[in-house]
Amino acid sequence: MMQFDISDKFLDNLTELIALDKSKEITSLFADVHFADIAEVLDEVDFDEAIYIIKLLDSEKTSEILTELDEDIREKILENLSAQEIADEVGEMDSDDAADIIGELSVERQNRVINALEDDELAADIKELLSYDENTAGALMAKELVKVYETWTVAGCMRRIRGQAKEVTRVHSIYVVDKEEKLVGRLSLKDLIIAKSDQKISEIAKSKVDAVSVNEDDEEVAKIMAKYDLEAIPVVDDNHILLGRITIDDIVDVLKEEADKDYQMAAGLTQDVDSDDSILELTRARLPWLFLGLVGGIGAFLIMEGFQDVFSTYAALFFFTPLIAAMAGNVGVQSSAIIVQGLANNDVKGSINSRLLKEMFLALLNGVILAICLFIFVWIIKGEVNLALAVSASLVAVIVVAGLIGTFVPLFLNKQGIDPAIATGPFITTSNDIFGILIYFMIAKVILGI
Repeated sequence: MMQFDISDKFLDNLTELIALDKSKEITSLFADVHFADIAEVLDEVDFDEAIYIIKLLDSEKTSEILTELDEDIREKILENLSAQEIADEVGEMDSDDAADIIGELSVERQNRVINALEDDELAADIKELLSYDENTAGALMAKELVKVYETWTVAGCMRRIRGQAKEVTRVHSIYVVDKEEKLVGRLSLKDLIIAKSDQKISEIAKSKVDAVSVNEDDEEVAKIMAKYDLEAIPVVDDNHILLGRITIDDIVDVLKEEADKDYQMAAGLTQDVDSDDSILELTRARLPWLFLGLVGGIGAFLIMEGFQDVFSTYAALFFFTPLIAAMAGNVGVQSSAIIVQGLANNDVKGSINSRLLKEMFLALLNGVILAICLFIFVWIIKGEVNLALAVSASLVAVIVVAGLIGTFVPLFLNKQGIDPAIATGPFITTSNDIFGILIYFMIAKVILGI
């Protein structure tokens, strides 16, 4: 598949065609363009031009485009569409995508759009999906799937699934239920093709089928699907009744959102923001962690002020303070980042004590190697063995403590049910800066006999 090139020439030509109201030419221009590329075009053009294109193209294509758009742009576009126009768009979508789009509207507009839908079954499915808590399997699943009963014959099953498959974009598995709609197994198309026409479905179905509860957290669903390499997974209620399925494309969206959130938390942002948000929103997201940094800086100042006698005797110690603070922060962030990544991938096993012990030896090894280099440097530059010993010994202690803090904090937060990603970035950096400076001056004072 050729990469679609959104060049300045293409955009200029499109703008000119819109200005001249050349609807046929514009329709022809996008005839063979993938909906994801059209969504990217809408991100580049003016808002009025985006609305023009959305209203011009047919609902089958624009419904796909809407799902690919940036949320902020999609929200603005939906504000400029009537309830009936939105209903026409979501009527072409799978139930999960339709519920996501309608869920972004106000409650009043949600009801108007749902009432405007011609497909009563889709309307009922959307209402059900909107009733589940956000970030659960129920809110993530789609209602479209291929379902057969265990009492059917293969021949009867083949006839019936043809009608069901028309409503399903991609058939990953065929789910088998009993007369009470409880999930009892699954089939592949291969199973059906090679089976005898008079065989019962119960005879060829695989009884072992992975499923998730409708109330399962979406991140847990992602871990399960990644662990067992699943393209789709069925969703059941507490009575094991089949409700829907979650496909790999939905999980990719979950993983992307989680990665974005963790990245922003690690960078010291308390909420989901992007560069196009207002100054007030960006300030609210950044200020709490910046305030933490300010508190950390004040703490470091108070510590250093308490060691004025050390400075007055060995002024050279002052010039190594940034190095000690930087190493403490870097080691802490490295340790916490590895633990957070391991927790996200479910790779962190064993007790906290074993993790701390391993990190202590790792930090000790790294610290000794770096301290030897620093000792030689200080000795050559300053010519004082005691000063070199004080700075290098402090570096070892600081690295070990920073490594332990960087390991313990995310593990502790995870045990308490708090997102461990909050431990990385400013939190670990600030805390390790303070501890690092305190340890540095205390060890220096002891070794130098001040």
